[in-house]
Amino acid sequence: MIIIIGAGLSGLLTGYLLKKESIPFKILEARNRVGGRINSIYRKKEAPVEMGATWFTDQHTNLVNLLEELKIEQFQQFMEERIFYQPNATTPPQIVQIPGDGLSYRISGGSYHLINCLAQNLDSEDILLNQNVKHINFKEKSVEIKTQEIFEASSVVLAIPPKLWVNNISFEPEFSKDLLNVAMQTHTWMEDSIKVALTFKEPFWLQENLPATLFSNAGPVTEFYDHCNQVRTEYALCGFVNSAFKNIPYLERKELVIHQLKNIFGTSLTEYLHYEECVWADQEQTFQASETPLLPHQNNGHPIFRNTYFNNRLFISGSETASAFPGYMEGAVIAAMETVKKIKKEYSDI
Repeated sequence: MIIIIGAGLSGLLTGYLLKKESIPFKILEARNRVGGRINSIYRKKEAPVEMGATWFTDQHTNLVNLLEELKIEQFQQFMEERIFYQPNATTPPQIVQIPGDGLSYRISGGSYHLINCLAQNLDSEDILLNQNVKHINFKEKSVEIKTQEIFEASSVVLAIPPKLWVNNISFEPEFSKDLLNVAMQTHTWMEDSIKVALTFKEPFWLQENLPATLFSNAGPVTEFYDHCNQVRTEYALCGFVNSAFKNIPYLERKELVIHQLKNIFGTSLTEYLHYEECVWADQEQTFQASETPLLPHQNNGHPIFRNTYFNNRLFISGSETASAFPGYMEGAVIAAMETVKKIKKEYSDI
């Protein structure tokens, strides 16, 4: 039995691949939902909006292949060359032309469509929610995993960000200092992000011939994009808020966001249906404070994570550990594939 800790994209895909190999497993997830940092908000007759992972490119071939295997469609992010640009707080926003810098894509039906498809391909009893792992003990012939329950396994997969397991799970025996130090200083993708989205009955920006894209150095919103559904029958705008605004109360932050966007897009923006936001620093299953500031993607893909530990009974996975595109959905897919390859080798050697 393999215990997988974390039911994000990497953890669920690890389970999906193990099931294809008839290798038994269970997934333990601390949240009350699967998906991790993939979190799409759905409302009836409104465009699904992404509070987490959203875009990918043609370079992300493993993710694209997975979508094709699961028969999930993708579509091109709508983005014209005209954009709103706000260079600083004292300069009014202006419409400028930018060159196309390559295509990006989104998952039809929202990124959570991928999560749902993976989860539906697993047996419900193989995914256990609200399981906050506190201690892992590597015994002579087994591994003991403690949440509010106790699980016995032959090996464990850590499919959560390194900074989370190194700070929140105790290990017996302890890890080496080298691994602990690297894990402590590994940036968690999305941990500093604030996503914001507005849904609309009509696409006023198209009707008024306005750009949907905004890049701003003034804030609070730093990036904003067209976020309509694939067939463009449901309408939304979505983007990022400067992380410096995370400590401002919700209503004050919302007021600042709407004020900025109204000054740029006009009064039609205030006719939104719903305002959605996610401050990932408030998510204890994502955010873990660091003793010193970390650079974006710091130590992501570090080779130390690709080693196995405790006599090949512990595998380190998750997007930040991938050998390529760490910190992205593609990285999560690669990490799961690499981990299952190692597990298969261990099973074949038994």
